[in-house]
Amino acid sequence: MLIAYEFVLDELAENLQSHLIEKEAHWLCLHFNRIYQKSFQNNKLQDLQNWCNDILVKYPSKIFDSEDFITLQENALVSLISRDDLQMEENTLQNCLPHIRYFQMSGNDIINNVQPYHRIFEKNLWKDIMKKYMTNEPISSAVIPPRTIYKPTLPARIVESFSKVISETHASEIASWVDMKDDVYLVTENPYEFKLLLRGSRDGFNATSFWNLCDKQTHLVVVIKVKGTDEILGGYNPVGWVKQYDGEYRNCEESFIFSMKNGNIQNSISSRVKEPEEAIYCNSDYGPAFCCDLYMYEDFNQNGNCCISKSDSYEKPIKNDVDTSKISYFLLEEYEIFQIN
Repeated sequence: MLIAYEFVLDELAENLQSHLIEKEAHWLCLHFNRIYQKSFQNNKLQDLQNWCNDILVKYPSKIFDSEDFITLQENALVSLISRDDLQMEENTLQNCLPHIRYFQMSGNDIINNVQPYHRIFEKNLWKDIMKKYMTNEPISSAVIPPRTIYKPTLPARIVESFSKVISETHASEIASWVDMKDDVYLVTENPYEFKLLLRGSRDGFNATSFWNLCDKQTHLVVVIKVKGTDEILGGYNPVGWVKQYDGEYRNCEESFIFSMKNGNIQNSISSRVKEPEEAIYCNSDYGPAFCCDLYMYEDFNQNGNCCISKSDSYEKPIKNDVDTSKISYFLLEEYEIFQIN
């Protein structure tokens, strides 16, 4: 209902109000305190507000004795205590009044916000309030000291790295390959935002997770941390993968695969596509696949995980120990897919 009113769908919101009140009263009662508070977030929810107040005037303890009372919105409380049929003794709020710091308030606040209710004060208290603001005579009422202003010390913010596989420097190098630059971007000059779509350790190392999160997404960067080595492998697919049950190639002239300088790996390798018509392979049983040059099996974190074959549709192999005449299998420790913008 609140969203409907935000989009000026008043008729829809009004119909929803009527439905709840007429057909779902039991559900409203089960969630009464929450509904009561929410209904006063928009003044157009009058029917729901009145329905709630009609119950509270008969059973005021439902809200006044509730733990949620201290979070009650002012307009909700005013709408309730202003009802002539409220079944509550006038001294119910009496114990609250002495805890208000009247003598710390401004004269304007006293006149505008306190005076209208002075009849429910103890006579001596109201007289002392008047003395405080109109004369210099001593007062007998207890003067509560100002509230302590608490300035909490926030804990140090923990900034999580954007990736568990690559660094900002690696991201800048990938960005330079995307833009076909001869020089590598500085970290501060990287023009792309890397938006994480999938992380194996979080979302699953299987084809189902891949297709659920990445189907038909474009401008994707895949990065893989090879288990037991310092190797970081990956690829860039600007056209994306589209789920196919029988397997299908997608044409792409700008895709590439790569390995990155890291630890004992001294140099990065970027391998551009040479057979664009078979650059990208789509199959529901596989994860991301750059033809036969870099691809992942179903349950690819358990049974071989990834494999790299001899150089096929891309210029050169990206794994140092690849025998170009055979398929090379390896395990992965982590993998991520980013969408770059």
